[in-house]
Amino acid sequence: MSVSKIGRQFQGRWIWQNISFELFPGDRLAIVGSSGAGKSLLLRVLAGLDSIQSGQIIFQNCPLSTLDMPQFRAQVMYLHQQPALFEGSVESNLQQVYKLAIHRDRTYDRAKILAYLSSLDRSADFLERSVEHLSGGEKQIVACLRSLQLSPQVLLLDEPTASLDKTTTEQLEILIAQWQRTDALKAYIWISHDPEQIERVTDCQLALSGSPLPHA
Repeated sequence: MSVSKIGRQFQGRWIWQNISFELFPGDRLAIVGSSGAGKSLLLRVLAGLDSIQSGQIIFQNCPLSTLDMPQFRAQVMYLHQQPALFEGSVESNLQQVYKLAIHRDRTYDRAKILAYLSSLDRSADFLERSVEHLSGGEKQIVACLRSLQLSPQVLLLDEPTASLDKTTTEQLEILIAQWQRTDALKAYIWISHDPEQIERVTDCQLALSGSPLPHA
């Protein structure tokens, strides 16, 4: 992914401008900056969820604006810190994505999910739980598993462990590291307000110094 001089406006003023960087296979990039600097907005732009007002994003040698969005989002996945889940059980949430047209040629792999859960010290019973009864941290786990099982090329991680305890946070960090090691082409971008976590899970940083977002 190549990002060239992109700029984002919010309510008629620039949040950030002239942002340029390249994300190569195997990269572990952190986005850092003060609260309100537009870190989550940048991830949303990279995921194709929000538009930019200047510059260009290139993915696999094609401008983002020309790409088929379902195909793109199958390869570049955005994990929101407050994920949206379908009604039903944890397992039905993990299975639901395979009903999307872009993933219909793939099959849900329960054994893979059980291995993921084992690494997080959770049993198969977790799959039967209703998402309505999950804590915020447990919902983050489900959202992460839902993406990891699809083996995207790029993960955009917006504080994916913000609601987890220290032990589970470290377990999820290890799981994401293992996911990346399965394929040298994979990369991720991680937002965190924890400097120690940034030190653990990333190799380089992109610092945003834009004007804070106005309060609603």
